[in-house]
Amino acid sequence: MAPAKKGGEKKKGHSAINEVVTQEYTISIHKRIHGAGFKKRAPRAFKEIWKFAMKEMGTPGVCIDTRLNKAVWAKGIGNVPHQIHVRPSRKRNEDKIHQISFILWLPMYLLPLSKIYRQSMWMRTNR
Repeated sequence: MAPAKKGGEKKKGHSAINEVVTQEYTISIHKRIHGAGFKKRAPRAFKEIWKFAMKEMGTPGVCIDTRLNKAVWAKGIGNVPHQIHVRPSRKRNEDKIHQISFILWLPMYLLPLSKIYRQSMWMRTNR
């Protein structure tokens, strides 16, 4: 057995949390709000998106973009979309007032319309 070093300096490793990161995720809201009451679906969807962002990016502070807010509430409180695509970015907080070192920004990006939806829209306009 090798003797342990005494008084040796520890090297500080490079932490992945300290980097500015942007990734793309598809969040399945449907499975996360299953069983929620009719009037609690959109508020619970926001709580679940917030928890998902905190877990994936490892930051205590999460800011949700207004576009994401509008997308969740587009069909009302009870009809939340099944999936939503987000691009969270973890950025260093330069504001010295808050103690949170990183803030997570959650903008939503829209995907092109599905083929079935485009066909139904085309059929409606060509009547």
